[in-house]
Amino acid sequence: MTSSSTALSQQRISLSSHLLFSAASIVLWLLLLTALRGLLLVYNHEMIGSSTNADLLEAFSNGIRFDLRLIVYVSIPLVLSLVIPWLMNQRRLLVAWLSLTAAISILLGIIELDFYREFHQRLNSLVFQYLNEDPATVISMLWHGFPVITLLSTWLACTLIMYALFSWAERKTRSYRTVHTGYNYVMQGIAFSICLVICVVAARGTLRQGPPLRWGDAYTTHSMFANHLGLNPVLSLYDAAKTTFSEHRDNIWKATLAAETAQEITRELVLTEHDQLLDADRAVIRRINSPVAQTQLPVRNVVVILMESFAGRYVGALGSQDQITPEFDALSKEGLLFTRFFANGTHTHQGMFASMACFPNLPAFEYLMQTPEGGHQFSGLPQLLSARDFQDAYVYNGDFSWDNQQGFFSNQGMTHFVGRNEYVNPVVSDPTWGVSDQDMFDRSILELNALKDDQPFYALLQTLSNHTPYALPDVLPVEPVTGHGSLDLHLTAMRYSDWALGEFFKQAKQQPWYNDTLFVVLGDHGFGTPEQMTEMDLYRFHVPMLLLAPGIQQQLGSENATVASQVDMVPTIMGRLGGDVQHQCWGRDLLTLPADDQGFAIIKPSGSDQTVALIKGDRVLIKPKDVEPRMWTYQLGANPESAPAAAHSDDAQWLQQLNAYIQSATSSLLDNTAGVQDSPGQ
Repeated sequence: MTSSSTALSQQRISLSSHLLFSAASIVLWLLLLTALRGLLLVYNHEMIGSSTNADLLEAFSNGIRFDLRLIVYVSIPLVLSLVIPWLMNQRRLLVAWLSLTAAISILLGIIELDFYREFHQRLNSLVFQYLNEDPATVISMLWHGFPVITLLSTWLACTLIMYALFSWAERKTRSYRTVHTGYNYVMQGIAFSICLVICVVAARGTLRQGPPLRWGDAYTTHSMFANHLGLNPVLSLYDAAKTTFSEHRDNIWKATLAAETAQEITRELVLTEHDQLLDADRAVIRRINSPVAQTQLPVRNVVVILMESFAGRYVGALGSQDQITPEFDALSKEGLLFTRFFANGTHTHQGMFASMACFPNLPAFEYLMQTPEGGHQFSGLPQLLSARDFQDAYVYNGDFSWDNQQGFFSNQGMTHFVGRNEYVNPVVSDPTWGVSDQDMFDRSILELNALKDDQPFYALLQTLSNHTPYALPDVLPVEPVTGHGSLDLHLTAMRYSDWALGEFFKQAKQQPWYNDTLFVVLGDHGFGTPEQMTEMDLYRFHVPMLLLAPGIQQQLGSENATVASQVDMVPTIMGRLGGDVQHQCWGRDLLTLPADDQGFAIIKPSGSDQTVALIKGDRVLIKPKDVEPRMWTYQLGANPESAPAAAHSDDAQWLQQLNAYIQSATSSLLDNTAGVQDSPGQ
């Protein structure tokens, strides 16, 4: 071996060179994550709304704290190199590590652009929820609904740029010292100690005593978009993964009240003068309800139409001037419209079990139909009407295996299912979801006509065309929507679904069972709009509920402004059919409430966001997990607005009611006492 090669083999990266390379890498990481945050802002600029420049500046300031926390984890090999000389000398390996982790961050940042536009949430457990579903359907939805090639090309280009920048930083900071001069272990130890302290402080993200930086620390403005902007996609997804892959019961809200106190408060909130409490020692709100004779309707059948993404913000009958729902608006003139009605969640899954099983959307149980607790018996429409010997039909565009729909509703008592594989020569056969809404509604007429004339029936008709990638016919029967930017296609699908709904009613009105049927039309959830109403983003929850039956307006009026949610649907239906009914619904008959009862709704987003809210009248109390609650005022309709509310004397009572309701419902679910009667073994 030559002397020159021996000298070279003894060369090592100097301490100062490594520190410079580490500092340069951290700066590049900060620039990358700030750029991704800026890209999210620009891509979703329609959501800026009333956010001020100060709000956005604060979001980027908060973002640095979250980004530094991620950078600390990425920098672990760089810090360890200070005490592992061999690792310090592996500059190519360190560049590869930095480039790989940057590639992952870039990929998540790019995925999040459309994820946030669709859900108004940073990456969360919805990602894992979709991955757990049918892979072919998910891949088809992504391929047909999003510009996959463009996004992947962008990701690859950005990854190569970051690799080039890390390589450039490595070259510019590279300097050596030879082994025979010796390492200064004291200096290395001092450098490591200083870096370790800096990393601990940065990883905590705060100098306060107590818990380290939490997602709630990003909620420092009244702009939900700005607050979300401060979060980091990698950390958000990591937190969601911990929640998703932990035992789901670990994520339950901890009880804050004695069980007896929580039950008493819940009963005061839910029960009315028409309810007689049963099994008070075993069930929270099991009761016998005696309907008011004057509010009953001359009907024998029930048809529930659950409209995909039927956002109240764009319904003309609720104040929109966009002409998206002319058919529903016309139907509203014939029926009773609930104007302050809310979905219990922001995903179809929650809309199904909240509406039909009459059970709320709870923290840790957002995907109830897929958990062991979903196998329990509830007090929903299938149980109550099957007990009255009703026939049933569930007609749907898609595959019933999605969200375990058939498994859940079969267990609840439904028997007749018509899904995507039962259609013959449909107008649209979408590779992702199935057939179009007009196909579903046409088949529904056939299915309802095939039921026995001498036996009452109930049916659930569920639409799907208004879900990306939108199963629409090649030649649309409606004018495409324009002027709403990125929402144009979504609103076009909503207009098409509305058209299909109108066509269904044109056919239904010609059928012999029409005048004997109570129709309930409601949205499963709303969707994100450029404007965000309150921190809870109420537009994602606000949906219409319309009751249609002969003479309903003359008997019950044309509009009802009582605050309500999907768990109120079943008690309201049962009240119109008449007859005492034993149940344990977590809502109430909206048409027999006292005149001074403003109603209430308890709502929660889908995914791992553990925020819950209580709505009464024109106020909403919003309570994120482990964060202080905040009260807002809101107004829906043609002139929507919202603002933080001043403190009120009943704020503490509201919070207690919210906690009691969630605690009692959770206990009822865990104890398997949520059914019409005690479950076996209870």
